[in-house]
Amino acid sequence: MSTAPVPILMYHAVGHRPADAAYRLSVSPESFAAQMALLDAHGFTPLTAQELGDAWRGRRVVLPAKPVVITFDDGYEGVHRYALPALVRHGFRSSLFVSTGWLRGPYEGPGAPDTMLDWAQVRELAAAGTEIGGHSHSHPQLDQLDDARLRYEVRHCRELTVGELGSAPVSFAYPYGYSSRRVRQAVRDAGFAQALAVNNCLAARCQGPYALRRVTVRRTTGIGRFERMVENRATRRDFAKDRTLTRGYALLRRSRAAARIPRQIREAAAGRV
Repeated sequence: MSTAPVPILMYHAVGHRPADAAYRLSVSPESFAAQMALLDAHGFTPLTAQELGDAWRGRRVVLPAKPVVITFDDGYEGVHRYALPALVRHGFRSSLFVSTGWLRGPYEGPGAPDTMLDWAQVRELAAAGTEIGGHSHSHPQLDQLDDARLRYEVRHCRELTVGELGSAPVSFAYPYGYSSRRVRQAVRDAGFAQALAVNNCLAARCQGPYALRRVTVRRTTGIGRFERMVENRATRRDFAKDRTLTRGYALLRRSRAAARIPRQIREAAAGRV
């Protein structure tokens, strides 16, 4: 079984003029097509998140010489309009993680940052070989929720996806990349077999199935930097600033979560009551 690190690429919107809220984490259709062509030319074989997880569990999936996982978060309409033709052109598989409350249709709620997929388009992506995974229902910071809301966000997303697609998703991606031991356990209890974070480094089996790391592809990712990412050259240097910000946000989130614990519980834990 190969334990070499694997690049898991994290995309969001693909489009010419995404909304301001989606722009920074978007890529143009031309950039996406060039990146897929580079993967093909360099001999990469795209897998789904499920296939990678199965391989690292020893479940009859043998990793190719140069595996890569192409993932899309949230469920932007441009994934169907622009990304799917490029994926089909190269015979590539991918994984799409949907926030079910952001998709257009009967469960649609507020908060979507741009035009999103509808369920018919999600089904077309699935039929073309895209794994459909969970990304919560309304895209909150899961580690800031109480237990009941956390369970609802994870389970309701899974239940709606089962109802629309007829099969249960087995892969999950944490909104904003944020998780905690409690969040990871909730995802596992809901029936997901693996889950993806961010961290901007390559995924490795030793990270565990519920904390697989990804690298961010954004509007400013030039083809040279993209090549370094997938070939694991200078990734740590390229994403040094991102990781510093991530560590700062983690400390801030933990302090916010602690502030929401009722005072009497904190005092009891400290032995003052």
